[in-house]
Amino acid sequence: MRKDFALTILLTGFTVYTFAQSEHKLIRRGNRAYSKNDYLESEVQYREALERNKHSFKANFNLGDALYKQNKFSDSDSIFNGINTSALSDADKSIIYYNRGNSLFKQNKFKESVDAYKMALKYNPNDNDAKYNLSEALRMMQNQQNQSNNKQQNNSNDSKDNKDQKDDKKQDKKEEKKDNNNNKQDNQNKNNQQQQQPKISKEDAERMLQALQQHEKDIQDKLNKKQAKPVSGASIKNW
Repeated sequence: MRKDFALTILLTGFTVYTFAQSEHKLIRRGNRAYSKNDYLESEVQYREALERNKHSFKANFNLGDALYKQNKFSDSDSIFNGINTSALSDADKSIIYYNRGNSLFKQNKFKESVDAYKMALKYNPNDNDAKYNLSEALRMMQNQQNQSNNKQQNNSNDSKDNKDQKDDKKQDKKEEKKDNNNNKQDNQNKNNQQQQQPKISKEDAERMLQALQQHEKDIQDKLNKKQAKPVSGASIKNW
């Protein structure tokens, strides 16, 4: 029984040693690929190392760097944010927050990057790179805020202009409707006037036409007689 128990322990210990050796070996491979700027291959090696030990600080940290180099900034930030810092030194904590700040900065998350750089400086107040990046993040955050304010102001002005245009259109439509109503009223009045005029029968119209024709004939006869009368000459006085 003792031999079997001892053998089991030995085998277990050998397995743990093999896994640990494999983890370190994969990390070294990843580091060599990283040094050759082959960041994709280094990512593969670091992920395989994490399959051996998902809590490996070195594998996680280097994986975050490899992802950052591939412009996978959101993934990089997730890796750094997921590292358990409780057992790490202040120096390691500072580096993690510094890298998080860089990943957030690249995503234009300037407010979040400011917070990360402040944490980096909390654990290492002498980190000049963190101080510089913090100042840049603050400047970009202010620019972002100014742009947001300008956009809101422009939207407010556009809304006011649109309201004025709508009011003008409403006024134009109102005036157009008024003109249409006036025209409609005028047409109605004309129709009423036409309707109010007395209607003439056919017989009355013929009698009026005959009377008018007779009147014109009488006038024409008078004119003809006047033109036919001779003009008198000078009067001769008989002495």
